[in-house]
Amino acid sequence: MTTEPCSHLDQIKEVTPTGNGCVECLETGGRWVHLRLCQVCGHVGCCDYSPGTHATKHAHSSGHPIIRSYESGEEWLWCYPDELLFELEDLPPGPWHS
Repeated sequence: MTTEPCSHLDQIKEVTPTGNGCVECLETGGRWVHLRLCQVCGHVGCCDYSPGTHATKHAHSSGHPIIRSYESGEEWLWCYPDELLFELEDLPPGPWHS
């Protein structure tokens, strides 16, 4: 992981997840490998290893730049425009930790 700052940190918000699974996969009966949480609106989408790649599709269609792993024990974030994987020390624990 890099220590270079993401230029979109100001867009990170405290969000409420849209559900416990990928929104689009649940609607269509699809399946996912891992889940990602949009840090702008709370959309839960599946990762790029999943057939639907809904987290990336959401980021591109919405313009929301940052996702966070929605997997227990993972605290990393990804910025699509900056192509940057990073962690933040002051980021509150994810909702899956409660």
